[in-house]
Amino acid sequence: MSSIHPVSRSRHADLRWRRFTSYQFAAATALVPLAAAEITQAALSLPLAFVHRDGRWSLAAVLGLLPGQNLFVDASGSWLARYIPAGLRGYPFLIGTQASGEHTLCIEEASGLVTEGPDGDSFFDEAGALSPLVTEVANFLSDTARSEATLVQACGLLQSAGVIEPWPITIQGSDGSQQVTGLNRINEAALNGLDDAAFSPLRRTGAVGVAYAQLLSVANLGQLGQLAQARAQAEAAERARAEVKPMITLPEDSSIDWDWSKIGR
Repeated sequence: MSSIHPVSRSRHADLRWRRFTSYQFAAATALVPLAAAEITQAALSLPLAFVHRDGRWSLAAVLGLLPGQNLFVDASGSWLARYIPAGLRGYPFLIGTQASGEHTLCIEEASGLVTEGPDGDSFFDEAGALSPLVTEVANFLSDTARSEATLVQACGLLQSAGVIEPWPITIQGSDGSQQVTGLNRINEAALNGLDDAAFSPLRRTGAVGVAYAQLLSVANLGQLGQLAQARAQAEAAERARAEVKPMITLPEDSSIDWDWSKIGR
């Protein structure tokens, strides 16, 4: 059963919520869909890839190359990149979309950030309306969702123009090489080879900027390799420390009186 529920007075009026202090909630998030308004900043810090899900194309920040892996969140929950995708900044709140297309503010109740105690912020004010802080979060997430939809349209145009291709990425692991699937990139030669009739709609709708943002972001892929290597080394060191056994095990009874003057004689 999902723990994500729409925010409502009947369910949340007597509850409170706290802001997250760690990005551990995103430690297993390998891909985050982006909004049109953030692709310039994201492309300077993160590798971006086109993904096809639920019958539509979108542009996503690539945070890891294995399922359930986010290399930009360290063991302490700190974020390691210069840019944080907008889709993660509103947690534990999320935006749901109804069949009519209307946005609904939801919250992840299993986040550990919803509480019955006195600590935290209220969901609603004394008049029964969303509190100013929750309203601010709701507006931010709604704007992000609309901007994501704009980017989806641009990605669809790029796909229709035939300039998106599978991104061949191979990673080396303890079991040998592994091909990463599901990530796609811009075929720059195909983009440059478009005639005016095919290129003009991409330019007018801003899709060309999306294409070049993805091409620019490819340079950030090496950072994932560095982070993966650093994590593997840290995990190996931790395993080595756990396997080290003491050469001498002292008795648990601390009352024993050791006569150190006789040792070595």
